[in-house]
Amino acid sequence: MVEIDLKKITYEMIPNGTWRYDGIFWQALDYGVVGFDGENFYFPDSLSRKEKKHAEDRIRFILGLDTNLDEFYSQIEDSKFAFLAEEFRGLTVPASPYKYQALIEVIAQQQISFEFAKRTIAELVKLAGRRIGGLYLFPKPEDIAGMSVDELRKAKLGYRAEYIKSVTDDIINGKLTLNLEEMEVEEAIRYLRRFRGIGKWTAELFLAYGLRKNVYPAGDLGLRRGIAKIFNRRVKEIREKDVMEILEPYGRWKGVLAFYIICHDRKTEERG
Repeated sequence: MVEIDLKKITYEMIPNGTWRYDGIFWQALDYGVVGFDGENFYFPDSLSRKEKKHAEDRIRFILGLDTNLDEFYSQIEDSKFAFLAEEFRGLTVPASPYKYQALIEVIAQQQISFEFAKRTIAELVKLAGRRIGGLYLFPKPEDIAGMSVDELRKAKLGYRAEYIKSVTDDIINGKLTLNLEEMEVEEAIRYLRRFRGIGKWTAELFLAYGLRKNVYPAGDLGLRRGIAKIFNRRVKEIREKDVMEILEPYGRWKGVLAFYIICHDRKTEERG
């Protein structure tokens, strides 16, 4: 059985100040900082049994601990993607501990490099988050609602500050709900796109990162570029239709495969 690799997983996470990895993964949650070392969980002494169970479930969700990597690797072993199993062995798809956090972090990534987006997200957390146990709690809708667009722009969010403010107000006012677990993917995408600041790419990425839906952003440059590299083609030759034709046959593993391809693209881009 393939063991998860916490170092690889945390490398692909957004270093936003709400977690750290020092051999143990530590995550700030509403009731304290919770840890996981690959085998054991670490909880604040003050937590009740029910809170510990909830905290463990959150960590399992964030780190994708229930992912059957053996099955995933067997699905790609005779394909062009077989090398990814060795390159990223033990890597699961990380997710956000909170749905609101997922949406805000995805909006913050719109139309900019992943590296710059990571810095702006970390700035936003410092600006509006609450410190807890040496880490920060990601800001709640109420925290952001109390800030002006100009204040949000201090995190170098640019025009995305207006989108973040808009969706936050819609959540506070009850117009927008992120409790979309029971919706089919296409229905959820149509619903989300009704709101300012949420396009197809944002909706798809939110559903994957915030709800662990089996979906991927087919128009994502990193995904298209990664596929182009693997198939030795030019990026402009890879359209959304091509991405879907390649990934859809992998069924329940298509989202994980898309993530691995994006990670491969980032890795090769970093090498220059």
